Amino acid sequence: MSMIGAIPAGLIGIADAAGRDLPPVHLWHPPHCGEIDILIRADGIWMHEGSPIGRKELVRLFSTVLRKDPDGYCLVTPVERLTIRVEDVPFRAVAVRRQGNDLIFTTDVGDETVAGPEHPIRVITAEDGEPRPYVHVRGDLEARIERAVFYDLVEAAERNDQGVLGLWSGGVWFELGRDR
Repeated sequence: MSMIGAIPAGLIGIADAAGRDLPPVHLWHPPHCGEIDILIRADGIWMHEGSPIGRKELVRLFSTVLRKDPDGYCLVTPVERLTIRVEDVPFRAVAVRRQGNDLIFTTDVGDETVAGPEHPIRVITAEDGEPRPYVHVRGDLEARIERAVFYDLVEAAERNDQGVLGLWSGGVWFELGRDR
């Protein structure tokens, strides 16, 4: 069976109709129809039945019908909701640019997000002591900021009066790190 044949046609149809626009998945409340063997790995690779989904267009289409519910991540249409697995967060912030006073992040699926009050940047410290930065994308979905992008942010950062390293975007100060 081909990969496409194993994926419900409704998911492909809704995502395809959305194109670059995002469908209103937050308004859809279909019944849970089970699980689909899709995994978004921590490195951003989307897998189906153990194999990478090689078509970027298909990944983009699925990303438009992705939602995080209280019970986990799912692909959703007006008539069905299928649970998927996500190792970390579903997206990667692969580029950033400054436009005026705003930082605009681009994700690995082509979304653009302006960091600010509605789309905060957060940095946690991983068990290995390394910073792990994220930016809110939409709904309850985040993108992990890729290492090279984070280094660009740190290079452009400034220290505030308390010696905290950070950046302004959208009128909000985002802390990137503190001296140890």
